[in-house]
Amino acid sequence: MEIKIAVIGAGSWGTTLANLLAHKGYPVTLWCYEEDLAERIQLSGINDLYLPGIKLSENLQTTSHLKSAVMEKQLLLFVTPSQVTRMVLSRALPDISPQALIVSASKGIENESLMLLSQVFEELLPQSMHRQIGFLSGPSFAKEVSSGMPTAVVAAARELTVAEEIQTIFSTEKFRVYTHDDIIGVELGGAMKNVIALAAGVSDGLGFGHNTRAALITRGLAEMTRLGIKLGGSAETFAGLAGMGDLVLTCTGDLSRNRSVGIELGKGHKIDEILAGMQMVAEGVKTTLSAYQLAGKLGVEVPIIEQMYLILYQNKSPRQAVTDLMLRDLCAETI
Repeated sequence: MEIKIAVIGAGSWGTTLANLLAHKGYPVTLWCYEEDLAERIQLSGINDLYLPGIKLSENLQTTSHLKSAVMEKQLLLFVTPSQVTRMVLSRALPDISPQALIVSASKGIENESLMLLSQVFEELLPQSMHRQIGFLSGPSFAKEVSSGMPTAVVAAARELTVAEEIQTIFSTEKFRVYTHDDIIGVELGGAMKNVIALAAGVSDGLGFGHNTRAALITRGLAEMTRLGIKLGGSAETFAGLAGMGDLVLTCTGDLSRNRSVGIELGKGHKIDEILAGMQMVAEGVKTTLSAYQLAGKLGVEVPIIEQMYLILYQNKSPRQAVTDLMLRDLCAETI
């Protein structure tokens, strides 16, 4: 049977994955929030707002009507900003087929509820569909995937057969998908690496060197792992693609939106003016608030995330934040 796919969210990553699937021969409908953008993509075959310069497959159709996008689809891929995922899923829910495979490629922690997106999906979807939920994450800049550069990611689901189905649907000769059964670890790694990338950007913006960035990446990984274990994830997951892999990419790559925001913070610019000049979403800004509050609720020590929270939400000086990190009580590395 031919698999009909809807991709919900036409940002750079949503458009990239929709195009990848369409080039594999699947009929794909890409849902855009902006009606005028949907019309332009349909006419020109290019997402000029979020993925300029990339010609999209003729198998890709666009619409701004959510109901028509999700109806009678066998796979729904959600690539919406994490803070609006609940709203979009709620609107789509009445028209989703009970047999549909649900995949999320969004990365974040919901602000008000402090829920991981897997918890949001399981709260809204009927229990009979929980085994059909999967998550796609890993080190992957949209522009590079769209340009055909070799990339490896991971698909996680509670049941291996579901992860394997996602693996088969998404894999190409340039886009390799591994399977995993640790949903919590995979999605938490994808969310928290954005916060650490902000910190790495702050370090770069302050003019610090490779030593500082390496320390932030390594200690940031320790914070991600501590919180992940507390939530029931596996430490091994954070050593893989969705943990260390995505963390290194986002903390070092020039295409990282979160690192770019951090650089501007380090240069002394305020977060409101930085975000006002951006077209795309930097998930790490809102995830910082969620991660800080979630860690406090669970009693997990996250000093880097705490300092990013103070910079973003309490107007703390980035230079003072770095000083305070360095002057923390001395301890063993494994703590």
